[in-house]
Amino acid sequence: MTVNATFIGQMVVFAILLWFFWKFVVPPLARANTDRQKKIAEGLAAAERGQKDLEEAKSRADAVVREARERANQVLEQANRRSNEMIDTAKQSASAEGDRLLANARAEAANETARARDALRGEVGALAVAGASRLLGREIDAKAHQKLLDELAEEIVRG
Repeated sequence: MTVNATFIGQMVVFAILLWFFWKFVVPPLARANTDRQKKIAEGLAAAERGQKDLEEAKSRADAVVREARERANQVLEQANRRSNEMIDTAKQSASAEGDRLLANARAEAANETARARDALRGEVGALAVAGASRLLGREIDAKAHQKLLDELAEEIVRG
């Protein structure tokens, strides 16, 4: 292989072409490659941040749901307590009303009994006067002997 001028010329052109590539083509390609690497790194970092944000959002959502459930349970318990209190109050009110009605009924029965006794005393007194007047064969003055007749009626009712 002989070194001639064509070969040297090709070598010079090759060297100039190499220098041209290293000077003007490689730096923009390297910069584009570097920029691409940065974008990829930023994208990966953003994906990691997004993943962390998603996990945090899930944990916050879980906390909110847990808190809402606890609050709902508290409201339910409070409603149950209030319901039981209302039922107890209604029972007490009904019991008090029943006791009051029972007391009124007993008082009314006592009043009726007293009226019946008074009526019975009057009838017994009238029967006693009628019986005594028949036995004695004459008229007895009921007004004059009222005290005696009242005592007699009281003994009959008691005995």
